[in-house]
Amino acid sequence: MKEESKYITVAYKLYTTDEKGEKELVEEATVEHPFQFISGLGSTLDYFETEILKLNKGDKFDFTIPVDEAYGDYEEDHVIDLPKHIFEIDGRFDAKMIAPGNMVPLMDNEGRRLNGTVVEVKEDVVVMDMNHPLAGDDLNFVGEVVESRVATPEEIQGMIAMLSGGGGCNCGCEDGGDCGGCGDEQGSDCGCGGGHCH
Repeated sequence: MKEESKYITVAYKLYTTDEKGEKELVEEATVEHPFQFISGLGSTLDYFETEILKLNKGDKFDFTIPVDEAYGDYEEDHVIDLPKHIFEIDGRFDAKMIAPGNMVPLMDNEGRRLNGTVVEVKEDVVVMDMNHPLAGDDLNFVGEVVESRVATPEEIQGMIAMLSGGGGCNCGCEDGGDCGGCGDEQGSDCGCGGGHCH
């Protein structure tokens, strides 16, 4: 019998380790605005989901996802030059949006959505880093399960619609957060627990 999908919300702090070996807080989902996901839909990292499914409402957790189970190693060849004209809207380049450090939602030739970070804007190209912002890092999640119950059919349909681009990210990560899996960062890669919005 197929296991029932669960509706789960978690409050957590996500830490990485900097070059000096110090823990660095990179994301937080609070009890008031928890990260939410439905199990079995692939909206968050498999490792994260497996760890959380072992727990019940009210349980605390502290686990680390190794880099190869998270977003993989940082790849230099994922830093690419893209023609500046593809960032034009109605013939005008959006210099405010396409600025160094900004996360930009893009689409590949097959229509898949992905995010890139602007590294540099040159005269005729934009240098984009297509690595996930957390590539190359082990991810330490510390937090608690706020809710864990069987998901309703409506919740499952709502999450499927959101994952397919039919809705915004409501996972509650700070700043719109790397919300872990629902789509684009700052309002879409919902679910770090998976996704810079998991």
